[in-house]
Amino acid sequence: MARERREIKRIESAAARQVTFSKRRRGLFKKAEELSVLCDADVALIVFSSTGKLSHFSSSSMNEVIDKYNTHSNNLGKAEQPSLDLNLEHSKYANLNEQLAEASLRLRQMRGEELDGLSIDELQQLEKNLEAGLHRVMLTKDQQFMAQISELQRKSSQLAEENMQLRNQVSQISPAEKQVADTENFVTEEGQSSESVMTALHSGSSQSQDNDDGSDVSLKLGLPCGAGAWK
Repeated sequence: MARERREIKRIESAAARQVTFSKRRRGLFKKAEELSVLCDADVALIVFSSTGKLSHFSSSSMNEVIDKYNTHSNNLGKAEQPSLDLNLEHSKYANLNEQLAEASLRLRQMRGEELDGLSIDELQQLEKNLEAGLHRVMLTKDQQFMAQISELQRKSSQLAEENMQLRNQVSQISPAEKQVADTENFVTEEGQSSESVMTALHSGSSQSQDNDDGSDVSLKLGLPCGAGAWK
């Protein structure tokens, strides 16, 4: 005759519950020991009774098994973390792709492309956006033009001031200094220096003086002869 299967639920009687706990604990520890021996496995079992009494079984050292469990749990957490990070990065990548596609569509629509699917209100809003953008472009262009004009006016004023200073410096130079400066800076077409030009001028003046003296002598000597001839 088959044994009646007991329903698994909390035993209300404290005495019966304690008896059942003791029996099943021994059976659980026996199964754990058999598992460790038959399968060469590290088994650690910890049980607290309803009164808080601790009972435990370990095939080797309880602390070693607990350390091994903690190490495995930490490694498992580290192995799962990259997977979570990868999912997060994939979500961000998909979101960025959607934003890029939307921005590309808006850019093409601003160029006048792919306007068939837009309503009247959307087209009017697009027109307003284009007008506002065109106004900003023209304003920026005008500002740059004004900046360039101001810079040119500043350079013109600076050149005029420098020109006035040069004129004042030239007006302060005396005529003699101007003549000396012109003579020193003069260079003949044949490549002669100013020193050779001054030497030529000096030699020419000496010869002219000699010629003048000779002509005077000849005139003085020739007057009587001329008079005798005329007579």
